[in-house]
Amino acid sequence: MVEFDDTFRRHLRELFVWRRDVRHFRTNPLPDGTIDRLIETACLSPSVGLSQPWRFVVIDDAARRRAVVDDFRACNADALNAYAGERAARYAALKLSGLEQAPGHLAVFADKGSDIGHGLGRATMPETTEYSVVAAITAMWLAARAEGIGLGWVSILTPARMHAILDVPSSWKFIAYLCIGYPESECDKPELEQAKWEHRRGADEFTLRR
Repeated sequence: MVEFDDTFRRHLRELFVWRRDVRHFRTNPLPDGTIDRLIETACLSPSVGLSQPWRFVVIDDAARRRAVVDDFRACNADALNAYAGERAARYAALKLSGLEQAPGHLAVFADKGSDIGHGLGRATMPETTEYSVVAAITAMWLAARAEGIGLGWVSILTPARMHAILDVPSSWKFIAYLCIGYPESECDKPELEQAKWEHRRGADEFTLRR
């Protein structure tokens, strides 16, 4: 049996503390095989009924990347229009993706039509398929940080456009578009907190006891 000591647990907590949603990337290329290795780690994640519903799409094609950037810009402009006054000015000043700098682009989908796992655990909560994919992304995020690699989750995108741009099956549900690369700088505080958009609250604010 593998045992983990106090030193390991301390280092693991530090990994959680220093994990960041990165938007500012260096353009240095990633070593060969990096994204494949991170995907392999993500696939060690738990999944409902051992369904392994994650589907990864590595985007190397320049034209597809440009199309993703174009969709982000359109969605971001629409999002800006939802704010007014000082909040709009703060939003406009935020850098909300590293699409144009990050050397690695990875889209992640959930295959809701897969029969792997034979439907176990999904009858009453079918959304656990998507939850399983998010768990895999989290594992990848931490594994990347352990290697000094940054990961940024871009959510300001149109799912239908991602299906069309990446030419994936219609039964797949778009979960995430990830930028992967070396961060320009390291910080243990979320970028949105640094920008005074929001502050991180303690666990007591989100915990009920019954």
